[in-house]
Amino acid sequence: MQYLCLVNLKKNMPKVKPFRGLRPPKDLVEQVESRPYDVLNSEEARAEAGNNEKSLYHIIKPEINFPEGTSEYDPRVYDSAAEQFEKFQKNGWLLQDEQENYYLYAQTMNGKTQYGIVLCAHVDDYMNGNIKKHELTRRDKEDDRMKHVRITNANIEPVFLAFRHNDVLAELIKKYAAQEPVYHFKAPVDGFIHQFWVIDNKEDQDAITEEFEKMDSLYIADGHHRSAACRCGKRRKRGQGRARLLYGRVFPGRATYNLGLQSCG
Repeated sequence: MQYLCLVNLKKNMPKVKPFRGLRPPKDLVEQVESRPYDVLNSEEARAEAGNNEKSLYHIIKPEINFPEGTSEYDPRVYDSAAEQFEKFQKNGWLLQDEQENYYLYAQTMNGKTQYGIVLCAHVDDYMNGNIKKHELTRRDKEDDRMKHVRITNANIEPVFLAFRHNDVLAELIKKYAAQEPVYHFKAPVDGFIHQFWVIDNKEDQDAITEEFEKMDSLYIADGHHRSAACRCGKRRKRGQGRARLLYGRVFPGRATYNLGLQSCG
């Protein structure tokens, strides 16, 4: 999710914060989950969603809510994304946590598991270079994601970020990974195994925030258009005195390889 907050930004140090996640109940997660919006086309999304009205594709690939051949850039498609997002919340398919949390996410493929911390970073850090990019973006793709974010008032899919190895964070990841996960399932399409934990302990949250404040940079591994869309959204919001936030999953650089991140809300 994307939220607003008041912040005091320090120069050359990326800021992160916990947030109130909006996510499916445990018994529905396998019906809600989806692959990222940009790894499949409309026809593939339509086929994977099938008759499942709880599939997140109805929000992130909302052209499937219309007859085949409907343009993904049709204004009605964006309106449908907002309508579906509201429907998911009204029906209890996506529920918001009562308190701000960090989260731990793990993805396994071919015997390799990588763990990442789910958090909110500040768009200001993207704009001033504290969150570093390595790809150019297309304006039409930026506009598409910006419209989606604006009309849903949510950042539903994460940016894949990386950070340099940190001993304190490595120990925290190890601590939570040893516990029973909230979610643990195998995606039917690609066979990836997904696990998810809630980091709700205040001391651990403070430690995560403090360790990221010591870093000079975060790095975008995947999700450049999603990041740019938040930047564009911030420009349209100037004058409000609040910083826009970027929803990301941050992985330690030593163990980072891009598998394609699953979305659950």
